[in-house]
Order: sequence, then C-alpha cells, then structure tokens
Amino acid sequence: MTKEYRFKGVNPEGKLAQGTFMANSMKAAKQQLARVELRYKLRIQSFEKKRDWLYKVYVTGKKPISGRQSAYSREEVAAALRKMGYNKFKISPVLFDLPSKPSLPDIMMFIRLSATMLRDKMSFGKILEMLAEEQPNRGFRDALQQIESQLKAGAEGREVFKRFEHIFGKFPAYMLGLATRSGNMAEVFDATAKFIERDMEIKKNIKKALISPMFALLATIGATVYYIIDIFPSTAQLFLKYDMPLPPLTQKTLSASDWLSAYWWIILLVVAIPIIAIWRWWSTPKGRIWRDKRIVNLPIVGHLIHKSSIEIYFRVFGTIYGGAGDNIETIKTAAEACRNAWMEDRIKQITIPLMLKEGLGFVEAMTAAGVFTKTALTRLRTGQETGTILQSAQQIATYYEAETTYKMNNLIEYIQTIVGLVIAVAITFLTVVSAEIATISPPTF
Repeated sequence: MTKEYRFKGVNPEGKLAQGTFMANSMKAAKQQLARVELRYKLRIQSFEKKRDWLYKVYVTGKKPISGRQSAYSREEVAAALRKMGYNKFKISPVLFDLPSKPSLPDIMMFIRLSATMLRDKMSFGKILEMLAEEQPNRGFRDALQQIESQLKAGAEGREVFKRFEHIFGKFPAYMLGLATRSGNMAEVFDATAKFIERDMEIKKNIKKALISPMFALLATIGATVYYIIDIFPSTAQLFLKYDMPLPPLTQKTLSASDWLSAYWWIILLVVAIPIIAIWRWWSTPKGRIWRDKRIVNLPIVGHLIHKSSIEIYFRVFGTIYGGAGDNIETIKTAAEACRNAWMEDRIKQITIPLMLKEGLGFVEAMTAAGVFTKTALTRLRTGQETGTILQSAQQIATYYEAETTYKMNNLIEYIQTIVGLVIAVAITFLTVVSAEIATISPPTF
C-alpha cells in the first residue's frame, strides 16, 4: 500500500531541507530517499513514515471523544489536540493497519458518480471531498482524501493517480489521471467505467465457464472417493466377515477401495506436485507469457478468451487514442490492460520497436506481432487508409463484445450440461453400487 514519508536534512550550505514523497513499501521509500540524498547532497537527520493514531479525549462531564488521525508522530497528534483546546487525552498507534482494497463495483460507482456530477458542472475537488465522506472503505476514503489534497496543492493529475494504482488498478488510474487534463472529464470517466464494467463481465463469464464447473467436478470426485475409501468398505466388510460371495461390481469397487486406501498419498503427490510447480512457474513473467500463449490455443474456450483480450485492447486503445498525446504510450497502455501477458509481450517486443526503429506503419507492425485476428487487422487497415483508426478500434471492440458475450453464454450452458452429466453418472454409480449390496443374501445350507 502506498504510504507517505517525510525526511529532514541539512544541505551543503548548512540550511535545513525538508520534503515528502509517496512509496509502496519501506524498501522503495529508502531507495527513493537515497536518490534524493545523492542528488541534493543532503545529510539526512530524520526519516518518518506517516501512520494512523487512535486518540481518546477526556472532557469533564462528557463522554470521551474517540477518533483516528494520520500523522508522522505522536507529538503531532498531541499538538493538534492541544490547539483545539484539549489537554487531557490518550494517544496510541494503530498496531494492525490492514485496510481492505475497494472492490471493482465500488470503484466503478465512484467513477459513474463523478461523471454525473462533472456534467452538473461541479468541481472535481468538491466531488472528491463529497465522495470521500460517503465512502465506507477506509483505504479508498483515505486515497480520495489524499488525491484531493495533492491536486489542490498543484500536483500533476497523472502523477497523483499513478501513486494509487494499487487502489484503482493500472489502467483506471492512468485514465483518471489523463482525464484531469482533458477537455471533457465526464466522457473519459464514462469510458473508464465502461472498461471496468466490461472487465468485470468477462471475469464473471470465465468464472462461470471454467472455475465454477471445476470446483463442482472436484467436489463430486472428492465425495465419490470418500464414499469408496471410507463408507463403502464399512458395509462390504460385514459380508466378507461371514464369507459371503460378493457381486462383481461390489467386488471390483472393494478392490479399488483397498488400492486407493494404500496409495492415496502417492496419487495426491502425483497431482499436487505438478500443480504447485506449474503455479510457481506461472507466477514468473516468463511463466505468465507461456501460460497465456497456451490459453488462446485451448479447444472451445481458448478463442473466446483470446477475442476478449483483443476486445479489451481496442476498447482501451479507442478510449485514450488522441487524448494521451503519444500514440506509442497509447499502444503500450492498451497492451498492459488487455489481460494477456503473451499479447502484451509481443506488442512491446515486436510492434513498438518496429514502429520506433524501422518506421513501420501501425497496422503492419500490429500484424507482425502475430496476436491479432484477421478480422481485426482488416478493419484496422481500412481505418488507416480512410483516416478513421479511432472509429475502427471502437468498432472492433463492439463487434468482439457482442460475439464473445453470445458465444460465452452458449459455452456456459454447454459446460454446465456436461458437468451435470458427469455428476449424474457419479450419483448413478454410487446408487447402483449401494443397491447391489442390498441384493447380497447369506448362503443356504
């Protein structure tokens, strides 16, 4: 989480120097402090992190007043309370400061409300102040208050919002910063909210298509294995105890139960070790690129995920094209927002260098990356020839939104049908095995 730090030092002329900056961690703060110290040849005397303090004020004849205040030291909070006329109080630091990150719906609601109030000609500073007061999430509320304070102090909007990427996300923070110097903030805010809304919808559909069915299958497999290993043998062993002959299916199930009971830990290791290894590999930059390249080649669902990434790319590109003032920065930002590390890497390593070093045209450089469909490239080429790149990008995003939404809904129904069939087969198997035991009868003499 981004925190504010303050340093005090003495310059070569012996004058006191003081400043503040934002950093994501103490390590990053110390690195930035070292750069400041080297650049200005300062001799640092103190270095403090702004933190939260809890205070309780005691007033004669009244209930104690409790509150929370951000400050660099206990003395600062005490001085502020004395300035307000309080002399009897207790101050303690917040030991566990773990503010939760706001949800995407919360961020989208903030952006939608901001756009509405901007159209009503309300100042952005006043909007931030009002929405911060109504925000229940403390981390988000503090972020809005800091943004309002820094913008009022004259800080550049893009730099301010960049410090809060951990709150808004990389692309929304970029867009909100871009909007502060735009001639139409409300329009940029609406486009940003549309991106977040579409991103949430894509994630929801992927969850429905892949993650939810996977958990349903795992639960079914777990229940079946538990029945075979623990519940079924308890019943079947009673018949073996009296040397009763078992039907074929019951006998095979009991043999499978004995084998699973003996070697379950080997099966667990064979499954768990590759999963952990792959998960660790995917957490690396090269692993993410490898994973996302293979994902787009998956049968049935791969091409939909690929087209969803293309849709996000052109939605972002169309939103900021012309407003950023730097088309290379636009291409880079759109690549970072597309949610596919393979596409991002190819665009950064092939498309951008071809445009900068070899002067290749936009569409030709995009084609060389090998990550876009023929439909998208054909539409872009038409836009380039007619001077309507922006409209072409928006049309591609709209087209793929409609296509992926329709096909994803059909895919979700198809997968749910398959999962339901698998669960039905498992239940039928357990029912047949259980019913077969009921047919066993003791031998007659």
